[in-house]
This record gives sequence, structure tokens and C-alpha cells, in this order.
Amino acid sequence: MTEIRKALLVIDVQNEYVTGRLPVTFPGGSLGNILKAMDHAAHVGMPVAVIQHTAPSKDSPTFRKGSDGWKLHPEIEKRKRDILIEKNLPGSFTGTELEKWLQDRGVSRVAICGYMTQMCCDTTARQAFHLGFQVDFLSDATGTLSLQNSAGSISASDLHRAVLVTMAAKFARVVGTEEWIKAE
Repeated sequence: MTEIRKALLVIDVQNEYVTGRLPVTFPGGSLGNILKAMDHAAHVGMPVAVIQHTAPSKDSPTFRKGSDGWKLHPEIEKRKRDILIEKNLPGSFTGTELEKWLQDRGVSRVAICGYMTQMCCDTTARQAFHLGFQVDFLSDATGTLSLQNSAGSISASDLHRAVLVTMAAKFARVVGTEEWIKAE
């Protein structure tokens, strides 16, 4: 039987989503669960990739490199990580060394946590699935906010739930942080 090697992907836990222009509102406690997942990974020796979004434009009002909103949340900075990956698009695999880094460590299963549920976490989970990785999507360690645009509006809770239902339909095992930790 082949050992399943796992890694934790901590996506875009940056000040922009906590104290910046895009505060995550749902689910409550998502940041605490992200930290719990990171602490668990450090405790069991699981590789941790922290991913940081950088706006491609130097004039961007959000995620502008060097700005306070772009910086990782201070609690993320304090925790163990094996690699910091900078990305410019929603998918953590696009234009980055993430896939090679995971392959070099023999990882076959990734756990996804971070922000935002429907954008970078969803895109990264789908990419991982397409690349042949098994995916755990941590339902209470991802988060979002209410959204309104030309297509309409949706509450944060409905948006989050819709992504979780879609993930569970094909792309990932959707699981809470405590359940994920107990399964390790």
C-alpha cells in the first residue's frame, strides 16, 4: 500500500481580508481554524505552503506589493511554513512552482484553507484535482464575504455554501478542521 503524503495549502491569508478593503465575514472563526490547521500541520511534520496574492498592477487598490493589505496576517507570519509562494492569479498553481514543490515531496493529497472560498480557494482546489491530487477543502477554514456585481448579489453564507456543495460534488472532500485533524 502506497503512503499518502499530504500538504497544507494556506491561501491568501493577508491583511486585505482582515483589516483591509475586503474583510471576510463568513464563516465566523475561519482565521482561528486556519491557524489550528497550520499548528496541526507543524505538529505532525506536514509540509505547509503559504501562498500570497500580489496584484499585477502597481496601481491596484488591493494586494499591491509592499502595502499593508498585501502583507500576510501577523499570525500566519508567526507560524511554520516550508515555502512562501507568490501568485498573481486566483489559481495557486498558475505561473508558480507549487506543483513541482508538491511533486518533489511526493505529495498526493492537499488540504486547502484560506481566502476567499469562491475565488482562490475554489480555483486552486479545481487545479489540484485536474493535476491528479486528492483534495481536502476545509469548510470552516476558508471564508468569504457578501458579493454584488452586474450579475446580481449573494450573501456570504449562500456563496460559501454553494462552493462547498460544488466542491463536494466532484472536486474535493469537504471537511471541517477538527474532522480533518482527527483523520490525520
